[in-house]
Amino acid sequence: MNGLKKLLANKNTVTVIGIVVVIAVLYFAYNWRVNQATNPITVPYALKTISPGTQITEDMVGSMKVSPSMVTEGVITTAGDVVDNYSNADTVIPEGSLFFKRTVVTKEQLPAADILDIEKGYVVYNMAVDTKTTYGNSIYPGNYIDIYLKILKNPKEENASMYVGKLIENIKVLAVKDEKGQSVFSNRDEEKTPAMIIFAVPEKYFNLLKKAEYLDSSYQSQLIPVPTNESKEETPGEINISSEKLEKFIEQVTRSENIIR
Repeated sequence: MNGLKKLLANKNTVTVIGIVVVIAVLYFAYNWRVNQATNPITVPYALKTISPGTQITEDMVGSMKVSPSMVTEGVITTAGDVVDNYSNADTVIPEGSLFFKRTVVTKEQLPAADILDIEKGYVVYNMAVDTKTTYGNSIYPGNYIDIYLKILKNPKEENASMYVGKLIENIKVLAVKDEKGQSVFSNRDEEKTPAMIIFAVPEKYFNLLKKAEYLDSSYQSQLIPVPTNESKEETPGEINISSEKLEKFIEQVTRSENIIR
């Protein structure tokens, strides 16, 4: 023990030991970096060309070993981060290409995510709204609304009359967007003004809503969304015409012989 103390007390000995330690650290660090740079890394790649906005399935993804130098910060290294996601709307992923973070997005990140799951026979409808008609921006995607129609007959005359009635009920809201087409609720820290509510209805209801928008020039019409509690039900009700009388009125007023003059 005393001999060891004497040895460590010798400055030359300490210097030599220090040099040996530094050389050893540098040696192992160098070898570690070499191994990191030369040992192949397994990454996913595209087995076929993937078009924009396409859901990426397992049969589209293979795996290959590549040099670590090819794995830049933007390369996806785990197949689980690719499968079931989507190719970006502005991106074609070529066959044999690696996957990059900027080219693979979730369904929610797609610009048209709200219309990907439209039922067959349904048509997407875009209803113009503002903060007031959305009850202070209180209508959210996934909510259900009823649609009312307000009609003002002969608005410029003294005998003007107004009618308000429920036209269609149990409509599920798919998206609420601002005038630029951006989701109003995508960023809670950024205040956005609602400009449109997007939903889908059977084609015959789509036609009816469009006719209600453009009633005969003698009428001033407005479609009004009204939120309901339908989303809280275990089985939400189906979309229905609420007033056959109002439906017949719209069809009668917008007959082709009335429109084409």
